[in-house]
Amino acid sequence: MVTLVVATTLDPASINPAKALLTMPGWHHPGPLFDGIRSFINGDKLRLLEHDKSIIAEDDLDQRWENATGEIVDEIIFLSKHTAVSNLPALTIHPIGIPHLKEGDEAPQGGRPGWAAPPSPRMGQWLILLKKIAQSHNLIPEFEITLEATHHGPVTSKPTMFIEIGSTEDYWKRVDAAQVIALLVWEGLGFGEEASIGNWSSKSERKKVLLGIGGGHYVPRHMDIILKDGAWVGHLLSGYSLPMEDPGQSKAKPRAEDIGGTWKQAIKVAFDATKAAFPGGEILAHLDQKSFKSWQKNAIIEFLGQQNIKVGKPADFH
Repeated sequence: MVTLVVATTLDPASINPAKALLTMPGWHHPGPLFDGIRSFINGDKLRLLEHDKSIIAEDDLDQRWENATGEIVDEIIFLSKHTAVSNLPALTIHPIGIPHLKEGDEAPQGGRPGWAAPPSPRMGQWLILLKKIAQSHNLIPEFEITLEATHHGPVTSKPTMFIEIGSTEDYWKRVDAAQVIALLVWEGLGFGEEASIGNWSSKSERKKVLLGIGGGHYVPRHMDIILKDGAWVGHLLSGYSLPMEDPGQSKAKPRAEDIGGTWKQAIKVAFDATKAAFPGGEILAHLDQKSFKSWQKNAIIEFLGQQNIKVGKPADFH
């Protein structure tokens, strides 16, 4: 079982952390070449893939690596730049997917409409580790350390996360930020002095997994719980991934089935992908209550009940 780390030469926030990672001990240059994609090998478990396209352009890299080498992929980690209207410096982690889009919809940032990759179980604990490493390299408070909501591609079928440097070219090129990301991958996977972290086991004493529903792109209400309690975290659906058609005044208390939009599809796809990433886990939906109007919140809670998805409160994730 191997971990794939994927970088592109088109993006300094991707290739610079990859280069920093390759300065760590144990790499063999080069590994197999497939479909024009270069690879580097470290021991039995770590593989770095490097290509020359957009980071969201190469679909199914996990399956393609398995087909090319016979090695089974356990997880996949993408290194990328982050963009934001604010242009503020940030180091971010997030799951991927576009579960709210309908078949036939355009997917401008890659992926497949109605799809979400299994979220990496490492995300919550790596967020905490990222904060620690960034602090030790004096990137805090300059850089914000945050999760992002589920968004974009490329298509994968194994547990996946993106780790990003934002939010302008000056920050994408920062050598110290690249070094922090490289150390996060190195230490998080257990190549440093400590054991790897974020390894899910169905035998884990803590079986509750947070499925975030609602809120803004940086999911502050969900992140509060994760930072405080080190909770397991799955998909994070912000409000824009929950399109709900306002029923207007035609019904005093509209039922879930009366409210159009792809919000139900998004929740179901995100739940199923999270469940696949945490076999044996108890997936609890955590709602950012204040981000919804009352009719939205009522409909979502009703639909969750119909799907036998339990709703968790912050205290449930201790």
